[in-house]
Amino acid sequence: MTAPALVRDGLPAWLVPVREAAERAVPEQLSRFLPPAEGGRPSAVLMLFGEGPAGPDLLLIERARSLRSHAGQPSFPGGALDPEDGDPAGGGPLAAALREAVEETGLDASGVQLFARLPALYIPVSGFVVTPVLGWWRVESPVAVVDPAETGAVFRVPLAELADPANRAKLRHPSGFTGPAFQVAGRLVWGFTAGVIDRVLHFSGLERPWDDRRTVELSEEAVTLAQRHGS
Repeated sequence: MTAPALVRDGLPAWLVPVREAAERAVPEQLSRFLPPAEGGRPSAVLMLFGEGPAGPDLLLIERARSLRSHAGQPSFPGGALDPEDGDPAGGGPLAAALREAVEETGLDASGVQLFARLPALYIPVSGFVVTPVLGWWRVESPVAVVDPAETGAVFRVPLAELADPANRAKLRHPSGFTGPAFQVAGRLVWGFTAGVIDRVLHFSGLERPWDDRRTVELSEEAVTLAQRHGS
């Protein structure tokens, strides 16, 4: 497969503010967890925007409950860079984001236009240094779980539902962590994924005012998984 590259132009009008926000973003605006000067495992995720029956949407997966890290959590498709992906400081994250999305969802990579990347961020609990890569699903293809040992579900969430104040809250984790959360598609999206979505909505102007005093708790199952696997 030809090494992927960013292509800025040719996006639908609603996606242009997202691209502009991503191009302006600095790490400190996105997370309080920044990559260490040394160490951390280079990784990438694909933040794939499409246009479904309910309008603009975002592709998410649910990680298998048997995984060692972030088990059972909704997330973006993605994972660690492989040597063949290339330089972590160069095109490696672009190649890894697409490759992992194909492996996890069966996505046809030829229909995806990568248009921006966010600064690398850090997930302390797993030691991943993660680069979110933004893509436009120019030519859509069927997606589904490829390997149940890796992925529990593949689903799309309309941006209107993510921005709906009724679906937004702050999550209070048993560890004391608090952060954005989204109650969508019958799931609770939280952690790193929710944090990135929250910031992208905010800086691209898609965010709607919501009550950040509203809090939710993890389910007993989610807490058990988090404690078992160190998420």
